[in-house]
Parts: sequence; structure tokens; C-alpha cells
Amino acid sequence: MYSKRSGLVLGFHGCDESVRDKIISQKSGSLKPSENLYDWLGNGVYFWENNYERALKYAEDLKKFPERTTKPIKNPSVIGAVIDLGYCLDLMDSMFLKLLRDGYNLLVETQKEHGLAIPSNKTIRNKGDLLLRDLDCAVIETIHQFNRIDKGRQEFDSVKGVFFEGKDLYSNAGFKEKNHIQIAVRNPNCIKGYFIPRQLNKHYSKV
Repeated sequence: MYSKRSGLVLGFHGCDESVRDKIISQKSGSLKPSENLYDWLGNGVYFWENNYERALKYAEDLKKFPERTTKPIKNPSVIGAVIDLGYCLDLMDSMFLKLLRDGYNLLVETQKEHGLAIPSNKTIRNKGDLLLRDLDCAVIETIHQFNRIDKGRQEFDSVKGVFFEGKDLYSNAGFKEKNHIQIAVRNPNCIKGYFIPRQLNKHYSKV
């Protein structure tokens, strides 16, 4: 009953300035979905929810480490989007967390049935956070595949999750330096419009 998210949210996507400008000028229709096996929320167009700084840092990191992307970044930039989450697989919702566990059990059963290995989440160079989320991606994609096969089920328009990443903000902290919320948009109609983020006019108060 409460699965459809009402209202609009702002998302920010780190990319090269040329990509941003092509979309804003409508020379390119939309951002392309990510389809990596290690994507944290499965396939979709990724946004940092209401987090311009994190999106820019991501683009800057891709410029610094070009081996991490198939599309090298020369001029780090950010494009904003107005998003209607629609029917959202919200992984902060208890109901969908149970569904995620069911998806895992289904994945394990299917992999064993076909004699295939179960994917695993991995760190990079055996240290730090689990940045390569092969298992989580496979579980989420299993849920989407099951929804497509079962005609009585509604397909998800988007996926949303919170992530606790990075070093502790301070000694014994319950907060990390890179905590964030990510959105993966599967239904392109959820993106109601793109914009170039503005700079704050310091002569006026924030609103």
C-alpha cells in the first residue's frame, strides 16, 4: 500500500562535462544505464541522492584513476536530475529487506541447480569497503528477473539504498566519512528532467 514513493527527489550524477552538456542541450537523450556485474544496486542509471559534492568527487576520482571506467573523464562535472522514484525497491524499508533475503535464497537455489558458483562481494586489493558488489547485484537482478517472469508482479521503477562507507568520522564513531544514499533508476520515465546545478548566491539566505 505504501510502496510507491510520493513526491520528487533530486539526484546528482558525476560525469564528464561533455556528457553533461550533450544531455542538457538535448543532443543526447539520457544517461545510459550501468550494467556492471558489481553494481551496488543492480542495473540502472545511478545518482547520489541530494549529494552534489559526492557526485563531483566521484567524477574527480574517475579522472584520477581512468582504469576504473570505460569512459575517461577529462573535465569532471555533475548533472542534476529531478526524479520520481515510482515503485521503488527501497532497501531502507523492512518489507523490501525481507524481499532481498528471499531474492538471495532464490539465487542460491538457482545457482546450485545449475552447478554455478554463488557470486561474492569483494574489496579492492583486500582492504577497505566491499566496493565490488557482485553478490548484491546478482540478488537484486534475481528479484527483477522474477518480477518479469511472474506477470502478476509489478516491476520496480527504481532501487534505493543507504551505504556506510569509508573511515570513521572520529574515534568510536557510528558514522563514516562517505555515508550516502544511492538511487538506481531502471525506468527512464522516472527522470522528469535534467539540470546543471547552480552555485549558491551568497547575497541571500539558503532556502
